[in-house]
Amino acid sequence: MKKFLVIALSALLLAGLFAGCSAAASKGVIYGIYKAGDQTWFIDEGVAAKKAAEAAGYDFIFVDAKMSPEEYLKALDNAIANKAAGVVTCIPDQTMSQAAVDKLAEAKIPVVAADDALEVGGKKIAPWVGINAYIIGEANGEWLANYAKSNNLLDKPDVGVLIMTMDTVSSCVPRAEGELAKFTELAPQFPKERIFFADYDGTTEKGNNVSAAVFTAHPEIKTWLVTGANEEGTVGAVRALESAGLDKEACVVGLGAYMAKDEFRKPGGSAMKASAYFSSDAVGAGSVAVLIDLIDGKEVKQETAVDAIIVTPENFEAVMGPAAK
Repeated sequence: MKKFLVIALSALLLAGLFAGCSAAASKGVIYGIYKAGDQTWFIDEGVAAKKAAEAAGYDFIFVDAKMSPEEYLKALDNAIANKAAGVVTCIPDQTMSQAAVDKLAEAKIPVVAADDALEVGGKKIAPWVGINAYIIGEANGEWLANYAKSNNLLDKPDVGVLIMTMDTVSSCVPRAEGELAKFTELAPQFPKERIFFADYDGTTEKGNNVSAAVFTAHPEIKTWLVTGANEEGTVGAVRALESAGLDKEACVVGLGAYMAKDEFRKPGGSAMKASAYFSSDAVGAGSVAVLIDLIDGKEVKQETAVDAIIVTPENFEAVMGPAAK
């Protein structure tokens, strides 16, 4: 009888153990493949995506494509080889969109684009989650125009506007378009010949280089009003203004606020006077939520856009909360 009880108890314990293992078993692996995984935005986005995936019972693998098409394709191949449940991705070169979507479709792996759309000829070919680009650009242009008005800069002959662009990235083009449209709408008297443009690749280094070239080419401009397509580029412009000794009179408006928060805390201040804050958490978690719906066979929206709010040294901690740390 005692022997029977021992065997029965062992069987129950094993059954409980296996049941526990089964309950804890992963539903599969979600890959997050990001074009510039070393940038703050994508690091934060990846953390949010991982948290959302794990909360839903999936494992999550973060991959930095290093702005390299070759690295990106290798990451896709690894996701396919490992039978990924799904992929969220920001592609390094949008001309690769069709190839990426086809490759995953052949493997029957659903995909959601984050930040930069997977598109052909301007038409999205996969669900997309990102920022409300044109509206956010307008917010930056409005803030910059109001700053110029309140500081009596619009009629001064030594004031210039620099809009930093990323013309090869579809999600970034509307940002600059919105900035220009709203600034010129609210400050129609500002001379068009003193509005300059500099195209860059999204990195702080390139943003520094192209903005410095504009500042050097126009020594007649003593007060610069600057905004751009992402946070890294505008911080690059801040550094260029400092190197040129123009930062004290300048006003830079960032886009993202994840680097502006550090500029706001600088002793003595920074040329970065404001930034459009939008949540990388919202994009990261939102892209995974859409992907899981796809995995579950649900119908999803083709576009999910996140809005922004302008933050300054006075309000960024209250608006951004934990993201301000």
